[in-house]
Amino acid sequence: METLGGIECFVRSAEAGSFSEAARRLGLTSAAVGKNVARLEASLGIRLFQRSTRSLRLTEAGTRFLAEVSGSLATIQSAVANLADAEGQAAGTLKVSMGNAFGREHIVPLLSDFLAQHPAIVPDWHFDNRQVDLIAEGFDAAIGGGFELPPGLVARTLAPAHIVLLASTAYLAARPAITHPDQLKQHAGIFIRSPQTGRIRPWGLINSKDARRKEQMPIDMQIRMTMSDPAASLEAAEQDLGIAVTSMPNAQPYLANKRLVRVLPDWYADAGALSLYFSAQKLLPAKTRAFIDFVVSYFRKHKMAQRFSAY
Repeated sequence: METLGGIECFVRSAEAGSFSEAARRLGLTSAAVGKNVARLEASLGIRLFQRSTRSLRLTEAGTRFLAEVSGSLATIQSAVANLADAEGQAAGTLKVSMGNAFGREHIVPLLSDFLAQHPAIVPDWHFDNRQVDLIAEGFDAAIGGGFELPPGLVARTLAPAHIVLLASTAYLAARPAITHPDQLKQHAGIFIRSPQTGRIRPWGLINSKDARRKEQMPIDMQIRMTMSDPAASLEAAEQDLGIAVTSMPNAQPYLANKRLVRVLPDWYADAGALSLYFSAQKLLPAKTRAFIDFVVSYFRKHKMAQRFSAY
C-alpha cells in the first residue's frame, strides 16, 4: 500500500504541476507528497520529475510511467474501496460537485432518504457553478450541464437543460407587453457570466410551437447587470430590476410559487442536457454507483425531466 500511495502522489503531482497543489487535493502536506514521490523514485531506481524552485516537470521516464499507471490507479483504488465496504454496503466519503442553487434546491432535499438507504456513506458535497475536473480534483461524480463531455468521463442524462426568461409581474406590468424576441431590445437583462469563460453566452431562442424549423432569435437585451450565481440573478429579478436569463431547474421553484413569471413562454434556448458525470472506469466504487442509481431513479420516478422542460 505504501507503493500505491507513492503512485497516487506521483499521478496527482503530475496532473497538478506541483507538490503543493497535489497535497491540497490529497489532504496531505506538501512535504509528505514530496517524500512519497522520492520513495517511489528510489524504489524504481529512476527520476520521475525534474525539480526546481519554480517548476515541476516530468522526465522522459516519468512521462512514460504516467501513461502506464494513471488509468490503472483509479481501477485499483475502486477495487480497494469496494473491498473495504462495510458488510457489502456502500461506504466511504462521497465527493460530489454540483451547482450552488441547483444543488441546494434539488439535491440536498434528497439527503435524508439517500443516507437512510446508505448510512455508511459520508457526503462531501461541493456547491460550485464551475465545471470541475473530476479526475484531477478527486471527485466521485458531478451534476451539471451546458458543456462538452471531457475525455475519461461518461454521463447519465437527467433532464433537458433549457434556458428561459423570467421577470416579476411588477416589472412587466410597467412596460409594454412582450410578444416577440425582437421586443427584448428595450429591456434590462440580468445575465449569468460563464464560470468557464467569464463571458455572457449568446443564447439563441427557439419557438417551442415551431421547434422543427430550429429558427433561432438572439436574446438581445441591454446588459443591466451580470451575476455569477443563478439564484442571485433571480433574486435581482424579484426586485423588479429586469429580465433574468436562467435554466429551468433554477427557474422552477420561482415559477412554482409565482415569485416570477415566464417572459415569452413559448420561447426557450437549448443548452443540451443536465447530466450526472462520473469516471468511465469499469469498476466504480459502490458508493458512487449507489449515488448514481439513487439520483437517476429519483429523477425518473418524479418525472423531473418533464418538470425541467421549457415546453
